[in-house]
Amino acid sequence: MPTRVLVVGGGGREHALAWKLAGEPGVNEVVVAPGSAAMATEARLRILPGTDPLDAGAIVAAARAPSAELVVVGPEAPLAVGVADALADAGIAVFGPSLAASRLETSKAFCHEVAAAAGVRMAIARAFAGGETEAAVAFIRELFTAGRGIVLKADGLAGGKGVIVTETVEQALELAPSFLVGRALDAPALVVEERLEGREASVIAICDGTRAVALPAARDHKRLCDGDRGPNTGGMGAFSPVPDLDDAAVEAVLETVHRPILAEMARRGTPFRGFLYAGLMLTGDGPALLECNVRLGDPEAQVMLPRVAIALGPLLLAAARGRLPVGIPDLVPTIRSAAVGIVLAAEGYPGTPRRGDPIDGLDAALASGALIFHAGTVARPGGGYGTNGGRVLTVVGRGASLDAAREVGERAADAITWEGLQRRHDIAADLPVPAGAGR
Repeated sequence: MPTRVLVVGGGGREHALAWKLAGEPGVNEVVVAPGSAAMATEARLRILPGTDPLDAGAIVAAARAPSAELVVVGPEAPLAVGVADALADAGIAVFGPSLAASRLETSKAFCHEVAAAAGVRMAIARAFAGGETEAAVAFIRELFTAGRGIVLKADGLAGGKGVIVTETVEQALELAPSFLVGRALDAPALVVEERLEGREASVIAICDGTRAVALPAARDHKRLCDGDRGPNTGGMGAFSPVPDLDDAAVEAVLETVHRPILAEMARRGTPFRGFLYAGLMLTGDGPALLECNVRLGDPEAQVMLPRVAIALGPLLLAAARGRLPVGIPDLVPTIRSAAVGIVLAAEGYPGTPRRGDPIDGLDAALASGALIFHAGTVARPGGGYGTNGGRVLTVVGRGASLDAAREVGERAADAITWEGLQRRHDIAADLPVPAGAGR
């Protein structure tokens, strides 16, 4: 059991992770770099404001003073610049993949390559570099002629906003060149995929390089507006469990997705240690992999972690050392309850968000029994918090069922106000199967 943990990051995902770890027996302190003012108000949490999570040297120094027994890297951006490598080189136990292994998220083309080598089912796709506009257009027409829908994906990190699910072939043909203009001629810039039909779900596993242990499954809502309308975002809400993804289905995902990918990464000499996020489409022919991420999802973490029934710290430390405990089951034990997370976003998101609006109603929301995880907030000089980013808060309701959890979350979200607040009102609504099912 680690007694002191450093969490890298400062968003809602990191708030949820720090909250979970700080509440576990044997943990004396969780330090969050840079963290947020709201995190600093919680027991056993300390923040390092001003720390640049992309500065590997600063993160190594933060881990050394005082000594952290485990570092958990929250966001993808520090992993993409090698922060985990720097920590490992300094002899510090780090849970988070190396720069090389992080390519599973930083390059969608690489993810397709690894999945194909591992025999993991994904959509039909091709990657195109900056000088291949004509080839991309030809492939789009080929998919359309075969009766397939078209998805355009930027080949790189885009904060969850680099995917366009096109509605018509004309839209795909119009937008594809914008991904390619001005990009390197010898590097993938655009991945064109067939559009898969079904329901999305996320299965995230704790991985030690060879073994994967699944957290509770979740489903997130990417579109800005109710009814899955509007632009893609980093996520406007999530819920767990997923009614149409039971324990047997999650075990099947581990067997057909996570384990083959881990084996292929090890074969390539880049073993994967960290959270391996499988974004899935549950199709009529079974699950298909949409994407890999190399960290917890946001807002999925905010609804997954409150349902984990055992201490997370020992698992992460063991995985960081390359040996998950033999006795731990393949599915992390869960609390038989539900969680529904509703993201509250600032005006202008997912474009340029408005900042500085005072937030009202937080005390009333907390009094309703909800959890509130802060992301884009800042302490105001006179007390309270103001908006300071796109996705500002995640309000999480918990209950015996998804319906009960949703009621708690909606009531708490209704209590919070600021000028220009954006949110959805249909998270976990109109579920296709009984809300008491699923993992």
